[in-house]
Amino acid sequence: MVVIRLARGGAKKRPFYRIVATDKRNSRDGRFLEKIGYFNPLASGQEKRLEMDSARLDYWVSKGAQLSNRVSGLVKEKSKVPAAAAA
Repeated sequence: MVVIRLARGGAKKRPFYRIVATDKRNSRDGRFLEKIGYFNPLASGQEKRLEMDSARLDYWVSKGAQLSNRVSGLVKEKSKVPAAAAA
């Protein structure tokens, strides 16, 4: 089963996550099928906190991929941001 989840990178106490599509059996930071975006929880100033390719995310979900709990929350957050910016 394909799952879309976070793969941790970055230094100690400075996390940086890639949003990846991978097989559920692979380790958290192991092999993945495709990088869909990134999430930087410590972003400040002009740094982007969340970047995601929505078209590729929709493609994988249409093929039956499951979203992890954290990624589903980030997708909801991403969908709210443009609406807030337009208001």
